[in-house]
Formats: sequence, C-alpha cells, structure tokens
Amino acid sequence: MIAHQLSIFAENKPGKLAAVTSVLAGDKISIRATTISTSDTFGVINLIVDDPRRAQAALTKAGMMVRLRDVLAILIDDKPGGLDRLTQLLFKENINVNNAYGFVLESRKKAVFVVDVDQIEKALKIIEKNGFKTLDEGELAALEPFHDMKG
Repeated sequence: MIAHQLSIFAENKPGKLAAVTSVLAGDKISIRATTISTSDTFGVINLIVDDPRRAQAALTKAGMMVRLRDVLAILIDDKPGGLDRLTQLLFKENINVNNAYGFVLESRKKAVFVVDVDQIEKALKIIEKNGFKTLDEGELAALEPFHDMKG
C-alpha cells in the first residue's frame, strides 16, 4: 500500500515550523511523524498526517509551498538487522532511497520505516513479496506507538 507524505518547503528561520503546526492544529489534523532538514537558508519539513489531502489544501491556502509525495511506510522488526534486511533488498533490486525516516511502534518488536524511493511500484511489489507489510494512510493514522510502555 502506498501512503502519502507532505513536504513543505520553507525558509530556515524562527516561526516557520510554528506556522505549519498552527495551520494543522487549526484544522484538527494530527501529525503522526515528522523530519526536518535544512541547508543554510531553506529547508524541508516532511510530515505524515492523518489526512494528507486536507492538510495539503490547508497549508497551500495559508500560502505555503507544499508537495504531496507517494511513500512506503514499511513495518520492520525492531531488532539488530531489521532495517538492514529491508535496505539490502532495495539495494539488490537497484532501488534508490531518496528520503527516509523511521519510528518505533513497540520497543524490540516493531518499527515503521518510511521511504521515498525512485521506483515506488517496483519497490512495493518486491518488499511485499519478501514478507514486509506496508501501511496506508488509515493504518498510519490509527497507530498507537509505545502502547506497552509502563509509566
């Protein structure tokens, strides 16, 4: 299954991230995962949200430069070698990872690795054929990471 990531292009200065989160909070859109990368004066804020198309519309209406990208959200084992198994498979099939990030769902059990690859349909077929499960937007929105943590 293919998921969607928002990529927001913004100046690297105070208040830009706060403007994004303010728009999303105002529209009751939940952020599920995020990464931010910068290069001097500009950066990219990548977000997985519970309603990507509505979020894109709200951010665009607020004057932000937003792109909706197809990504794969892949369940992997949260143990040594769990990510390596996936990356070696992608490498073997000559699939390039353009952007990626991950988060733990359940410590020492499951994690999610989000990848933007150059051959998404090929990657999807190969990873599912090799026993990996991918998550769609609804499944990502319903995730409850760390539910087994003791407080």
